[in-house]
Amino acid sequence: MSGKASMKTPSKLSGKKDTSTMEPSMKTKNALFTVAGIFLVSLLGLAYVYFSFPKLEEHEKQHVKLPWDIEDAKRLGQVLDRYKDRYFTEVLSGIFITYIFLQTFAIPGSIFLSILCGFLFPFPIALVLVCFCSATGASLCFLLSSLVGRRVVYKYWPERAAQWATTVKKQHDNLFNYMVFLRVTPFLPNWFINIVAPVIDVPLKPFWLGTFFGVAPPSFVAIQTGKTLHQLSSTDAKFSWNSVVLLAVFAVLSLIPVLVKQRLRRKFE
Repeated sequence: MSGKASMKTPSKLSGKKDTSTMEPSMKTKNALFTVAGIFLVSLLGLAYVYFSFPKLEEHEKQHVKLPWDIEDAKRLGQVLDRYKDRYFTEVLSGIFITYIFLQTFAIPGSIFLSILCGFLFPFPIALVLVCFCSATGASLCFLLSSLVGRRVVYKYWPERAAQWATTVKKQHDNLFNYMVFLRVTPFLPNWFINIVAPVIDVPLKPFWLGTFFGVAPPSFVAIQTGKTLHQLSSTDAKFSWNSVVLLAVFAVLSLIPVLVKQRLRRKFE
């Protein structure tokens, strides 16, 4: 009897051991399935926005797509500009949802949507829209990363994540200003900040607020670019001193992030 008991015990122990080692991988798989499900639902949301938009002319449909360069943004802006007065809510909500989608899943192209906002809307509306979408989309990426980010981050960027974690601990009482600093400057890529921040325990509130105010200076420049493109691409616009002044102002504004970067860098060094 004792021999049989001793033979059963190792199998039970080994079974428990196997279960415990399988738990982390199962949790990771479940989290990945969750993220994939959220992505598919988001795609369905984009499809709904597209098909619920007012009927377009045949030659316009080819330009209604995610802008991947400045020409795509200009053509899309010219199409939407025809409809924004009659369908303001539809145009605004379409850009809003698309912008947040790109930010949430770290897909490139949001800079061209910022330019498009400057093309279509008054400056205050465009700036608030871009800042809010950037902060909200980045925060949703933050939340998705909190599901699966830790394993991914420490597998692919262990040294970089460890260095940033040390810096964040030093700036724990000043995280809002530090997040603004990171967003204004190219010190770290935005997608990296969004993915790594929850892994190294950056709180969501200063993350959102710091992103909202931190993206304002570069967004200011992108929106102003949209205003310039709007003037230069209008059919009745001609070369004038207004165009020259506007381009000069844009050139000056492009220096603002550099000046802010130098000042903030001295603060955090």
